[in-house]
Amino acid sequence: MKVKTIVLCSAMLAAAVVNGAEPPLRYDVENTAAGFPLLNHAPYEELPDIATLPDPFVFADGSRSADFDQWERHRSEILQMLWHYELGSKPQVQKDSVDAVMDGDTLVVTVHERGRTLTLHAPVMLPEGEGPFPVVIGVGFPTGSLPSELFLDNGVAAVAFNFTEVMSHTQKRGEEPINRLYPESTDMGAYAGWPWGISRLIDGLEKAGARARLDPRRIAVTGCSFAGKMALYAGAMDERITLTIAQEPGGGGVNAWRVSETLGNVERVGNTNYAWFLESMRRFADSGVSRLPMDHHQLAALVAPRALLILGNTDYEWLADESGYVSARAAREVWLQFGIGDRMGYSIEGGHGHCRLPEGQYPEVEAFVKRFLLGDENADTQVTRAPMFDGVDWHVWAPWALRKTAR
Repeated sequence: MKVKTIVLCSAMLAAAVVNGAEPPLRYDVENTAAGFPLLNHAPYEELPDIATLPDPFVFADGSRSADFDQWERHRSEILQMLWHYELGSKPQVQKDSVDAVMDGDTLVVTVHERGRTLTLHAPVMLPEGEGPFPVVIGVGFPTGSLPSELFLDNGVAAVAFNFTEVMSHTQKRGEEPINRLYPESTDMGAYAGWPWGISRLIDGLEKAGARARLDPRRIAVTGCSFAGKMALYAGAMDERITLTIAQEPGGGGVNAWRVSETLGNVERVGNTNYAWFLESMRRFADSGVSRLPMDHHQLAALVAPRALLILGNTDYEWLADESGYVSARAAREVWLQFGIGDRMGYSIEGGHGHCRLPEGQYPEVEAFVKRFLLGDENADTQVTRAPMFDGVDWHVWAPWALRKTAR
């Protein structure tokens, strides 16, 4: 009981430190960390071996701060490392370079860059009522692979992201639509390109929202499998997104590369789809994984202090949900440090098809939708469910995590 009391008091103190109020649920800009100095990235041969998951509160210079007012700097450094070692940089766009109109029930967004254009077409489904409605951006389909009633029946509009208008599932480098705008960035991984497209839809929502009866201040993003990874990267890289729901993202998503390397027939650095990443990331395959200066618990933590729900499925070995569980537990330490643990949850359940949400997870998804898109403070988002991994000592991977109680 004494340990639990200390944990609770620490969380309450962390919340109180943030200028007397909880951290914001969203920001008005795509990336608040854009103005920080650029890191001097070490070449692969000079990177140290880090056997466990890197501490998300340690800066590149070795100093440490877990204060919320330093989190933007942490975000900047984590993003820079992610872009340099795994993805390639996500291109930046000025808002006045984006036009948006509603063509019937389709949001049409046109991006102008250096005399070239790229146009996105996003079908919109509206719930009953007058609006303006909060929005979920679903990868591939209006609500991704989640049941539409969890959103539409709760008064949330749905917008489909056709990712192929930016980059195909397995890109041919230099031949994708986004390469017309950025011909110099042929090394870019899809998980830098696709989130760029989702951010341009958000630009479009901001410009056409009133006419479209959509509220760009309340946005969620979701997808499943490779699209679950896409949703996670989008939420990590665009702070205008209030709620990220990553469904069965597997390796390259929330899973920690280091942990996955110790498991069986799962997605690892050495066998992932390299159309999604930098080709140079192959250097970190197998025993090289410990040279990565970051890992994907930090990718998930980039969503903080906004809301994140991770959904897993133990029926598919390839998804490596033990790795996802360890990474989620480690990432959640960031939200707990800031006293907002109820903004980050994970739910792992078997007995269902891939990308087919079981009824047992309906209430958990609906709670996150109601709390963070509709403002229902009574919705219970204390979701930390993965009973099959109760015997996994995740602290072995995150020795910097001080809280030892189950959450």
